[in-house]
Parts: sequence; C-alpha cells; structure tokens
Amino acid sequence: MEAVLKAAIGEFFGSAREEALRVFHGRGHLYPGLEHVCIDWFKPLVLVTAYGEIADAGELSADIVEADKLGQVKSIILQKRYQQGAPVELLFGDDLPCLIVQENKLVFEVHPGRQQNAGLFLDTRPLREWLQAHSEGKNVLNLFAYTCSLSVAALAGGATRVTNVDISKTSINWGEKNHQLNNQPMDQVKSIPYNLFRSWGRIQQYGRYDLVVIDPPTRQRGSFDVEKNYRSVIRKLSKMCKPGADIIATVNSPFLESNYLLGLFSANLRNAEYVEAIPAAAEFADKYPQRGLKICRFKLT
Repeated sequence: MEAVLKAAIGEFFGSAREEALRVFHGRGHLYPGLEHVCIDWFKPLVLVTAYGEIADAGELSADIVEADKLGQVKSIILQKRYQQGAPVELLFGDDLPCLIVQENKLVFEVHPGRQQNAGLFLDTRPLREWLQAHSEGKNVLNLFAYTCSLSVAALAGGATRVTNVDISKTSINWGEKNHQLNNQPMDQVKSIPYNLFRSWGRIQQYGRYDLVVIDPPTRQRGSFDVEKNYRSVIRKLSKMCKPGADIIATVNSPFLESNYLLGLFSANLRNAEYVEAIPAAAEFADKYPQRGLKICRFKLT
C-alpha cells in the first residue's frame, strides 16, 4: 500500500475518534496515484470509496485493522463507484447498514454504502458549525435539505423554526428522524417534500426568513440543474426574506468556481452583498480549491 496512505491511516486511528470524519481525501489530487481513493470514518465503520479499481483492497483493509490499536473499527466496506450501481464489498467485520454517528455534540443517522451518499456530507461540517453559532432567534429556510443536517445544526444554535424543502420524501423523513434523534421540538420543524419550483406558495407561508441555505445537487434529474435553475431560486428570495437576512449558497461542481455564485447574485438579487466564503472541512483539502465545494454567504441590504 502507498506509504502516504498507510501513514494517514496510522495517524488517524492512533487516537480515539468519536466523530464522523474524512480519513483520506485522494480526490483532492494532493497524492499522485491515489486520486481514486477516499476513506471516511462513521464510527465504528470505515467506508472506502473507490472511483477506480484499488489494486489490493485486502491489503488496505489489513492496514486499517493493524493501525486500529484501540479496537475502534468493527466494519470496513468498499464501495466501487466506478462500477454500475456502485456495489459494496464487505472487507472486514460486520455488515452495519444503519448507524448513528456524532458530530459537534449532534447525532445523525447514516447508511454508509447503501447508496452513493451516506446521508451526511462531511465536507459541510464548517457550515453546520457556522449555523450552530449564528442561528439564535432566526427563522431558517433550508432548500435542498436532503437529510436536514443543516437544519439540525440551526435548531441546535437556537433557531426558532426551520423549514426543510426537498423533492425526496424519503430524505425529508430521514431528516425528521435526525431532528428527533437530537431531541428537537418537531413543532419548530416544517417539512415540504415536494418539487421546489411547485412549492413557493407553501414556502412563503412560513416566512419571512432571517436565514436561507441553498445547498443544491449539481444536477437532479427532472427537477434541478445548477446552471439552468439556480438563478430562478435566487430571484425568489427578496419577497421571502427580511431585510438583513443571511443567504448561504453552495455549489459543488468542478466546472463552476465561486465567482459563478457571485455573478448569479449580482445579476439576480442586487440587494444582496457578498460577505464571506465559508471553507469546506480541512480534511477535504484540494490542489485545485475551486473544483471542490464552494460556500458563499450574502446579506440582504
């Protein structure tokens, strides 16, 4: 196994690891020859995601077990994203299809390897931290909510209400479970499991909003395309937000830089001023930062 990968594994599992984290980020192109390998920790499971064939997955698994001096690892699975259907192979231990993991005193249900996303995007951890620190007393709108981790963070930070919008009812139900796992009052959670562009009336009922998060997929078949539809979302915000509202917008396409978001807001929401970029988690360091996750905060004047 590559020395740099073995060293990263040894360093990570040399100490107790309670929180969900990325262990190794080959996709950041900082480790030549390992661009196809990512490793995530969802205690007590290690998820190895391969975007190309790993020469000796058994050796990688053995290195992880050897590095785990504290006996934290109960399962290692390999997800082959380069094959149709992204099949999963159990490399070590038990099959653990559903786990409750911890992050910054919050907990989330994850399903590693069951689909292409485990249910918690580890690169947006700093955004969840920001929301915990800046949501006190705010009415929050979470667009493309997925499993509602950002809304969980906002309520944990003192938000008065969160409105979760996602076309997937399965994701919204999963998100409601995440709120419940954190003992958050469900009368402060509004769920809209419908196509965003057919739901503006429902969304407006729960406004006006102090804080909006827009965290879309790059493409969602039949419902959203970043390059075609993002501007339509931005144009709706003036009527739904209070003066001074914060708007956090993300884009996670290697072909679109943060300037793309700045241009969209400048053209479509002229009373929004750019404030700052919120970084992705440090573990997701990238040789080409503009290819990774971009998070921008704007404020309505």
